Amino acid sequence: MSTLTSSTVAPVDFAGLAARFRPVFARIAAGASAREQDHRLPAEQIKELTAAGFGALRVPVADGGLGASLPQLFRLLTELAAADSNIAQALRGHFAFVEDRLVASGAQRDVWLARFVRGEIVGNSWTEVGSVTVGDVITRVRPAVGGKPGELVVNGTKYYSTGSIFADWIDTFAQVGDTGKNVIAVVNAHQPGVTHSDDWDGFGQRTTGSGTSTFVDALVTEENVIDFDTRFKYQTAFYQAVLLAVLAGTVKAAEVEIAAEVKARTRIFSHGNSQSFATDPQILQVVGEVSAQAFAAEAIVEKAAWALQGAFEGAFLSDVVEEERLNDLAELATAQAQVVLVALATRATSDIFDALAASGVSRSKNLDRHWRNARTAASHNPWVFKARIVGDYVVNGTQPNRIWSIGAAPK
Repeated sequence: MSTLTSSTVAPVDFAGLAARFRPVFARIAAGASAREQDHRLPAEQIKELTAAGFGALRVPVADGGLGASLPQLFRLLTELAAADSNIAQALRGHFAFVEDRLVASGAQRDVWLARFVRGEIVGNSWTEVGSVTVGDVITRVRPAVGGKPGELVVNGTKYYSTGSIFADWIDTFAQVGDTGKNVIAVVNAHQPGVTHSDDWDGFGQRTTGSGTSTFVDALVTEENVIDFDTRFKYQTAFYQAVLLAVLAGTVKAAEVEIAAEVKARTRIFSHGNSQSFATDPQILQVVGEVSAQAFAAEAIVEKAAWALQGAFEGAFLSDVVEEERLNDLAELATAQAQVVLVALATRATSDIFDALAASGVSRSKNLDRHWRNARTAASHNPWVFKARIVGDYVVNGTQPNRIWSIGAAPK
């Protein structure tokens, strides 16, 4: 068992990590379009990833994991998103919880790292259902009636439970019934008190396994109820960075498919510029622009990931002021990245059709899924608010709010 500090994080060879997972990514990509069309959840694909150790990417080598840095993690998440953006987003809650356990201390840290190494996956369940006033939490944790010492129950309903349908554990935001303390209750998903509905009805990211999670006297042990105030400080930046990787991977997937379609096309236009679509300079310009946008998207994700790496390392400094500064920088970096990448990704995944003519919109090709997926991922955490926050920092030095919530406006 290791005690992690920034000075003990040894560099891991990215080429070796990539070689381990790229064959899995290729198999995932081969069936991505069909799964989306048929609405088949990628449960087997996620199992193959976890069996290969993907869920333990961030776990230190000394603890049985692969020891990836945050830039390495996000490079691989971008590649995974290029194969199937749904799967990358489905693992968002898992990697966030892994990150939280990495900066934690005590015996439970080692317990959780061992679970990740065994291939156990954590889902996400935070957003309250219904007209809950912004900031309120109605999901409750209370002592189990007639239960054993340290045995509690969770009751509540959540939406946007991305990835929870694939999970062994569900990271659930709740309040302690008698104190009102905000906590994370990590609930074992394999029990009768937990149900999950695949009822997400968005037009994109259809197979993330999102939807409604319901907890009815779901058992949770005291050691798996974590004080929310101890949660890793760069969490919102981390969650946003996963969506950035989803967007970047989606653009890359669009680039790959548009190039293949243009190369294979035999029909031309009489008023075009070549006897071949694959050599028409105007068509090549469109493909080149999308490729450049994919390049820029990946660079943006990497820049944000380095800011997150700084925040991670800041968690092990004995300097609270510097730690806070690094966390603010990570929040700002992911916000700046989001503002740019949303526009870039939605444009690139729309522009692909300029190179394909009417046949490109064929339902059988399913190329519109890239725009739908990008538009859906881009709609989380509206960028317009992030742009204002960045502007307020640049002009007035106002520090970004790293914790926020969603709900009905107060009456």
